[in-house]
Amino acid sequence: MSKAMTIGGMVVAALLVTMFGVDFFTDIPFGAESKMMNIGAITAGAILGYISFSTFREQK
Repeated sequence: MSKAMTIGGMVVAALLVTMFGVDFFTDIPFGAESKMMNIGAITAGAILGYISFSTFREQK
């Protein structure tokens, strides 16, 4: 079960980085309400991805 949770975390992180990255550069999904919000969400997604990947590697 814990491996599935780490994979789920990586998927969510990839979606966050992709969605807010597209919004940062093209203003499509959210209309770029705030560039700082996009930067914060991209940073949070990157941190979540790193933590999920690190935990996944330790579980092998």
